[in-house]
Order: sequence, then structure tokens, then C-alpha cells
Amino acid sequence: MGQYFVAVLPANGWNWVAVWRRNYLAWKKVALASVLGNLADPMTNLFGLGFGLGIIVGRVEGTPYIAFLAAGMVATSAMVASTFETIYAAFSRMHEQRTWEAILYTQLTLGDIVLGELAWAATKALLAGTAIAILAATLGYAAWPSVLYALPVIALTGFAFASLAMIVTALAPSYDYFVFYQTLVITPMMFLSGAVVPVSQLPRAFQQIASFLPLTHSVDIIRPAMLGRPVDNIALHISALCMYAVLPFLLSTAVLHRRLMR
Repeated sequence: MGQYFVAVLPANGWNWVAVWRRNYLAWKKVALASVLGNLADPMTNLFGLGFGLGIIVGRVEGTPYIAFLAAGMVATSAMVASTFETIYAAFSRMHEQRTWEAILYTQLTLGDIVLGELAWAATKALLAGTAIAILAATLGYAAWPSVLYALPVIALTGFAFASLAMIVTALAPSYDYFVFYQTLVITPMMFLSGAVVPVSQLPRAFQQIASFLPLTHSVDIIRPAMLGRPVDNIALHISALCMYAVLPFLLSTAVLHRRLMR
């Protein structure tokens, strides 16, 4: 049992940095294309829905709809960027390129590798979310000083969704299975979590579902922060995001250990 935990858990608090750095050095070669790719979908939603529906909807919760939507797109971009990095790029490094197998011949454990991958996915989420937050603030849809308070939450959101996606990566036999996670989990969550429409306008049953979704907790912190408003129940939201970050990490590492070590 002791050997199992040694193999599964991170060996120490800094080994993961080597995995993060390896991914960063590889990403630098395609950094611009990667950033633009991560921004394309949320930017399309922001301006398409923001200006289109904004004319019809007007103000939502006391603010112009496009400002309401901008905060939702910041959280959504963090979710999408970290999820795609995990289910595609990390899966490729594990399954196709067998990079993880090579790393396991060093002093790093599987826990170090997974933690490094999650930290890297969170970094990409932070880049994507911050870019949209800065653009929103530049265009006057967010308050400049308070945007800074959203940055740690963007990173935590990325880590939480990367952790959840790592479970999918651990279980999926091939890339073909990722579409089910995208269409059945990620896309519905965007519309249920208050990113596009207020949760209070949803049917009661959907409101109850939304209260358990990680994106809801992210939006409920990021939106007030970007609009310069106080955040209600911040301890609850942070605790929920931390739970989604830690528990799936432990579960995915255990599943990956069974998959890679058999």
C-alpha cells in the first residue's frame, strides 16, 4: 500500500515544475496560434451574442448584457482552454507520443506528471481568461482595478476543469470519446451556469443542478469582481472549486496508475 501511494502521489512539492516547463518550451513554438485558437470561440460568443442579444435583452441584473456576458466568457474560456489542453494535448503526450512513459523512467512519479499537466492547463486557462478580461476592461465592460481580483479565480477554474478532464483522459481509449464529454458536459454547462443567461431565469430544477456545477461557482466570483461588486458566499465558491480541483486529481491519478502500470 505504501509503494502504491509513492507511485501515485506527487513525490514532493516541486517535481511537477519539470513537467510544466517541458510543456511550456514545446508550446512556445506555437504560442501565438494557440492563444488565438483559445480566444476564437469565446470572442465570437462575446461579440455575436453580446451585440445581437444585447439589443433585445437590454440590461441584465443592472448591467448591459454584453458586460454581463463578458464575465461569463472569461470563466468559459478558462474552462474550455484547460479542458481541451487536457483531453487532447495531455492525452497525446500520454497515449500517442508516450512522453509520460519516458518521464516515468526518471525520479518523477505519476502524481508529479499529472500535477504538472494540470498546472500547465491552468496556465493556459489563465492566459485565455486574462486576455478576454483585459479586452472587456479596455472596451469598458469591466472595471480595471477589480479585474485583477478575478485572475486567481481564473487560474483555479482552469485547474478544476483540467482535473475533471483528466478523469476523461484516464478513461478514454481514443480521441473519439472526447466528443461525448464536450457535447454532453462542457457545452450544456456553459448555458446552465449563468455564463450566458442568469441562473435565476432558469427553471427551478435547472437552478438546483446549476448550484452544483463548477462553472457556476467560477462565474459567481468572476462576474462581481469584473463589475466591481461584492462577491456573495465567496468562501463557498472557493471551497467548491478547490474540491473540484483536488478530488478529481486524486481519482484520475489512481485510474491512470491502473491504466499505465498494468
